[in-house]
Parts: sequence; structure tokens; C-alpha cells
Amino acid sequence: MGKFRKLGRGYSHRLSMLRTMVSQLVKHERIETTVAKAKEVRRKADQMVQLGKEGTEHAARRAAAFVRGDDVVHKLFTELAYRYRDRAGGYTRMLRTRIRVGDAAPMAYIEFVDRENELREAKPATPPPPQRVPLDPWTKSRASQQWAGPKITKTSESDGL
Repeated sequence: MGKFRKLGRGYSHRLSMLRTMVSQLVKHERIETTVAKAKEVRRKADQMVQLGKEGTEHAARRAAAFVRGDDVVHKLFTELAYRYRDRAGGYTRMLRTRIRVGDAAPMAYIEFVDRENELREAKPATPPPPQRVPLDPWTKSRASQQWAGPKITKTSESDGL
């Protein structure tokens, strides 16, 4: 399963909790949880969307082995795979919300990007920088003309001697 935060739980409890949270995130597309749990759920949710984008039977079986419910697997391989077909990664976003009363745990929303009713809109793509005119290597720079002064060339008045 890889390196994960312990989250104060044993292996089987932690795995079960992550499976449930990823399934609920896919189903509802936004959940509120603690920041530490949200960071772990984000890793697994992005992996599940990547499996959905692969679209193979092997990927479907791997996703079905992790998430809970056939409706969740179907949504991964149809709706989410189509929505993120052109995106290379970063399918989820985490937004810190509040400090929980009782234990002062920092809370956060984790949600899928590029969906309806987002808490925060996705940033527009940055425009490419303007094209620069290529410099001619044989022309002198303005700085060399300023500090070096004009170049004095010897001209001979009598060319035929």
C-alpha cells in the first residue's frame, strides 16, 4: 500500500477508513475531513481517477478492489474519466476551512476540480509569454556602444600608392 500517515489507527482500520472516504468523495465529489486525512485521501483519489482514465479491465478490477460500491466504480470509469481526459494530474483540491471545536483539529474540504458548484473556481491557464525578437549576434549591444565609444578605423587617403 505504500508509505502513508498513520492517522492514529492500525493498518486495517486505516485502510478501511481510506477506502470509505475515497468512495464517498467519488460519490459526493466533496467531503469535509481533517487536513491530515484529506492529504491521504487526495493521493488515493487521484490514483483511482488515473485508473478510470486507463479504462482497461485490469484497471477496473484494481479500482473495484479498493473503492466500495459498483456505482462508484461506474462513475470513476465513465463520468470522471471523461471529465479529466485532458488533465495530466491534480484531480482534487484541498481547501482548509476551520478549526474543529472540541479537539482543535484543522478541518478541510477535499473536492474534485472542474465540476459544478465548486467552492473555488479553477485558475485559468496562464497565457504563454510574448515572443521575443531574436537578437543578431553580430550587432553591437547598446551597452557596448555606450561605454566603449565609437571604434576608430584607419582610413588611408591614398589607396593607390
